[in-house]
Amino acid sequence: MIKDTYAIEGMTCASCAQTVEKSVNKLKGIQDVSVNLATEKMSVSYDGAALSGNDIEQAVEDAGYKALKNTATQSFEIEGMTCASCAQTIEKSVAKVAGVDTVSVNLATEKMTVSYDEGAVSTGDILKAVEDAGYQAIPETASHAGDDGADKRQAHIKELWTRFIWSAIFTIPLLYVAMGPMLPFGGLPIPGFLDPVQHTVTYAITQLILTLPVIYLGRSFYTVGYKALFKGHPNMDSLIAIGTSAALLQGIVMTVLLAIGRVEVQHGHPDLYFESAAVILALITLGKYLEAVSKGKTSEAIKKLMGLAPKTARVVRNGEEVEISIDAVVTGDILVVRPGDKIPVDGVIVEGSSAVDESMITGESIPIEKKAGDNVVGASINKNGSFRFKATKVGKDTTLSQIIKLVEDAQGSKAPIAKLADKVSGIFVPIVIGLAALSGLAWFFLGQESWVFALTITISVLVIACPCALGLATPTAIMVGTGKGAENGVLIKSGDALEEAQKIHTIVFDKTGTITEGKPVVTDIVNYNGYDEEEVLLIAASAEVSSEHPLGEAIVEGAKERQLTFKEVKAFNAIPGHGIQVEVDDQTVLLGNRKLMVENNIDMMDAQEVSDRLASEGKTPMFIAADNQLIGIVAVADTIKENSIAAIDKLHRMGIEVAMITGDNKRTAEAIAKQVGIDRVFSEVLPEDKANEVKKLQNEGLHVAMVGDGINDAPALAQSNVGIAIGSGTDVAIESADIVLMRSDLMDVPTAIELSRATIKNIKQNLFWAFAYNTVGIPVAMGVLHLFGGPLLNPMFAGAAMSLSSVSVLLNALRLKGFKPKA
Repeated sequence: MIKDTYAIEGMTCASCAQTVEKSVNKLKGIQDVSVNLATEKMSVSYDGAALSGNDIEQAVEDAGYKALKNTATQSFEIEGMTCASCAQTIEKSVAKVAGVDTVSVNLATEKMTVSYDEGAVSTGDILKAVEDAGYQAIPETASHAGDDGADKRQAHIKELWTRFIWSAIFTIPLLYVAMGPMLPFGGLPIPGFLDPVQHTVTYAITQLILTLPVIYLGRSFYTVGYKALFKGHPNMDSLIAIGTSAALLQGIVMTVLLAIGRVEVQHGHPDLYFESAAVILALITLGKYLEAVSKGKTSEAIKKLMGLAPKTARVVRNGEEVEISIDAVVTGDILVVRPGDKIPVDGVIVEGSSAVDESMITGESIPIEKKAGDNVVGASINKNGSFRFKATKVGKDTTLSQIIKLVEDAQGSKAPIAKLADKVSGIFVPIVIGLAALSGLAWFFLGQESWVFALTITISVLVIACPCALGLATPTAIMVGTGKGAENGVLIKSGDALEEAQKIHTIVFDKTGTITEGKPVVTDIVNYNGYDEEEVLLIAASAEVSSEHPLGEAIVEGAKERQLTFKEVKAFNAIPGHGIQVEVDDQTVLLGNRKLMVENNIDMMDAQEVSDRLASEGKTPMFIAADNQLIGIVAVADTIKENSIAAIDKLHRMGIEVAMITGDNKRTAEAIAKQVGIDRVFSEVLPEDKANEVKKLQNEGLHVAMVGDGINDAPALAQSNVGIAIGSGTDVAIESADIVLMRSDLMDVPTAIELSRATIKNIKQNLFWAFAYNTVGIPVAMGVLHLFGGPLLNPMFAGAAMSLSSVSVLLNALRLKGFKPKA
């Protein structure tokens, strides 16, 4: 039985509460429902097998109200995980807590993200569930805990290296002693006064003395492994603990039997497995060390981003400049920035000016001139001037912190392809324990082999069959892929988006502000009747100086750029649907469309043909007449962005169809489409209909990406399989998107697709080798080759192979760090 709490919106009286209760009560599987009008909350108990939370929300909506789950999302650091089955165990344990919606544990980042109903579950309940599973969870604080996490990782890496060195110090002489009888000058020098039995017992006890420190150094394998085993959730440590314990126990039993004379030894070489236990622990510790180092490298993107932020800031307090910690800066503070300083937080300049290097955010290497009223971004670098600015965003609200959060969330998420590995690794360890026991017993009873041989088989199977490689295959590649994306100005918000992007068949671009600059400019000036181009532009700009029309503003800006001095204007008269009539320097000036000219009997000469040509190029022509004669045409257009043509050409070469969606008329839209090489054009589309156009493409069976920058693009971004927002766009568009292009460069669209393809290819390689390793390794360890006269796998080599499998997967994932967008 599931208990959930919902916030109900839209209730105004007691009968509303009754209506909601009755509506929900009609659902099959509802045991109890109670609606509280005062708190506007609904408590429901229901059979999760009969209906879902979505059914309840729909029932409330059908009644005319809205049910919202009081859902919170919290991240936790997990301590004690060693393999993929650990992550599975924690997920299962936390998922059983009533009120938990989703839980995702990432082995590579050692983090857990939980979405839960705050009314039904507390953080304490989640912590207890993790503890009951045999691990420890630490809630991440609101402030960024990345530095602490990095320190912990470094401490863990150092501790593993120290453990390995000390393990090697005892294991190398142990291996020399154990293998001595097989070496020309090897073996343990034993005093001559001992008889053969005493000699052999001394040989065995020496090995035991050298083995025990290695067992102690690797005690965490036993504490974690057996704890997980007894709780019914065996993991990789359980396999190692059982295998090495069996080897150690066999050696101790053999030593005792030797001491009491129950076993005779031929050739002075008893069957002891002390060296196997020690070598396995030493090699696996080395593997864990290499794994930890590699995992640390996968999160370098976060470290680089965090390293951009300054630690201190100069703030004006009580009329004086004081240097304070960056954490102490609050919204509204006035901060002082000197040449060469990093800007501490986001804000608006109130005094002074400078050039600011914002390449860490935009990728644009040329410094941007900033003056009073302009925005500045935290962690960007001030170049040559000094200024003061008012803090508008601090702490976790700054642009840099938001980027870090996006990258962290993406690295902690799972791609759908990971579900296969999760399912396999979740049931893998119990199956391996069963196979190890079965193969050992089969060789002993059916193969008529000695119990020592059977034990060797059992230990080898237990040690070689670690599911670590499976568990690391996906998250490590996602970490490196999303980190590499951040370095290239492409923020990929989740593993889902990363996987979906490589399936894209069609990309739909919004026109204004995406393919084009979004700001009209003067493109052409045609002059008539003795006027030159500059005179035509000056008269047109003087006439439009009081206009608020975007096309008029473009003409005024064009004149300002040429540093023209405006003429005196009188008697401004707007003529709806036609244009304007203005007195400019005692001349009557008409500026507008063809209708305006015809109605005033202006001789058009060849102007109509010129106008049609300009219109076919996607430009908007405006006619200008002075004192009843045509003096010129000024054409205004929204110019195409520098990289639009190159980006669309590259997408075509990648086999992707490109479409454009715009509210412009068909003629203008097709003119733009022709210039940049668009395959499909959706013109005269109202903002609210953009999502429907995307849906129509999806109904054709296409995987569709939408690229946009405005509020009116948000529904289409959400509707598409992958929404891609231009970083310079609105917050709403960025929030609705799956991928954000921080540099606002359309060349980053194919880069995002390329990165997705490279990452998913890497994940598939990792999964293939992880599956292949276990598919080949387990039968070899079970002695299949030995049946046909082949060699038997030594448990020590099994331990080395297991460690190398995990390291090889990590190293393959790290190859993504060399990703570069193709030309």
